[in-house]
Formats: sequence, C-alpha cells, structure tokens
Amino acid sequence: MLSLIVVAMVTVAAGFVVWANDKRHQKYGVAVPAGVAASVGMLSWIIFIAAGFGYQPGLTWIPWILPMVLGTAASIAAVVYLGKARTRQDTERLTSILKL
Repeated sequence: MLSLIVVAMVTVAAGFVVWANDKRHQKYGVAVPAGVAASVGMLSWIIFIAAGFGYQPGLTWIPWILPMVLGTAASIAAVVYLGKARTRQDTERLTSILKL
C-alpha cells in the first residue's frame, strides 16, 4: 500500500510539472495533467499488483517504478493532444466569429 501512495504523490507532482512546462497550459486546467497522471499511475499499479508482480523476487520494481513512468507519459500525451486540439478549436471559433 505504501507503493500506491508513493505512486500517487509522484504522478500528481509530475502532472503539475508537465502542466507548468507546457507553453499552451492556459488552454486547459491545471488539474487535467495531474489527474490523468494519477489515474493512469494508480490504475496500472492496481493491474501490476493484481498480476502478482509485487510479490515475485526480481520483479518488485515493476509496481514501484513503471506506474510512475506510465503516469508521466500519459500526462505528457494528454497535454500534447489537448494543447493542439484546443488551439485548433479556439482558432476555428475565432475565425467564425470574425467572419460575422
């Protein structure tokens, strides 16, 4: 259970760092990357523990390290997608407003 708490704290922190480093972070909320990172990290931790990786010698690093990496990667992917999609949508809306 300690590893789940560590995964949650690290992935949330990584999500905030990803948000802060994105140049288009005004297009979406501060909690989006942190929430995505925490969700993916905790869900992958649950899957890895249910698969038995936390109790096999030599594989105990999987539920400790891999969920943090997956959560951070998911946060980066969400930021890249949302930043581009929201910028495109905002540009289309502004263009349609200016055409009126």
